[in-house]
Amino acid sequence: MAFTAADVKNLREKTGCGMMDCKKALTESGGDMDKAIEFLREKGLAAAEKKAGRIAAEGLVVSVVSGKVGVVLEVNAETDFVAKNETFVEFVNNVAMTIIKNNPADVEELSGMKCEGTEMTVAEALNDRILVIGENMKIRRFVRMEGDLVPYVHGGGKIGVLVKFDTDCADKEGFATVGKDVAMQIAFSNPGYLSHEEIPAEVVEKEKEILTAQAINEGKPAAIAEKMVMGRIKKFYAEVCLLEQPFVKEEKKTVAQYIADAAAAMGGSMTATAFVRLEKGEGLEKREDNFADEVASMMK
Repeated sequence: MAFTAADVKNLREKTGCGMMDCKKALTESGGDMDKAIEFLREKGLAAAEKKAGRIAAEGLVVSVVSGKVGVVLEVNAETDFVAKNETFVEFVNNVAMTIIKNNPADVEELSGMKCEGTEMTVAEALNDRILVIGENMKIRRFVRMEGDLVPYVHGGGKIGVLVKFDTDCADKEGFATVGKDVAMQIAFSNPGYLSHEEIPAEVVEKEKEILTAQAINEGKPAAIAEKMVMGRIKKFYAEVCLLEQPFVKEEKKTVAQYIADAAAAMGGSMTATAFVRLEKGEGLEKREDNFADEVASMMK
């Protein structure tokens, strides 16, 4: 039974497998669609499952904004070479747009949605990239935000940042510049909180305990130690809170002061109200390759 290019396309849409895999399946099955699907399930999906056990801690983080909606998304692969693969980058950006348009609750719900730019579900499109590129890949996490947003990506996809502002300057020429400056600050300094008001009380109390112990160990009387702790806790805030950090480009100002001054220069008001920062592979086990062993195994 002969088959056409349309049959190959149809099989790819049904299974999410690569074009060449679909063509081979139709050839092996004599053009029978059902047998071709069975062939791919036995061979193609088994190949994807085999790759699924391999460590994926590289990949790409993107930050994308469309109108008033944005997303920071991390998709992992086994090697950093994949981040430069055009079809992988296209897939990641398609997934980002899917999140922006459909607002899934989590990765599981996202997986069943139609992937932007394709006729496949996100899960099928991911499986297609696994089979074509030959590496295990995982959609790890994403954060979606709405409002006046500025995106930033550092290091070719190593860190993705999205900052939300409360402002009447979003349509002004300087807004994007200020937003990028703040996003770059976040990428560089990795603040844990927006302001000290957001820090849980137990975290502050624990820090005060540590600072008090430090002061007493330095031989300071309790009354002096208490005053020292109040000064040092402000320094702690300046380290972990974005708006209270010294602005990298002008350290005499805090980030909050920089934003306020820049907004005043634009004739309006502006403050950062939320941010997200995702770093590729943070918290994941990294793959450790032994180059000598790899070369030796290839020569066997």
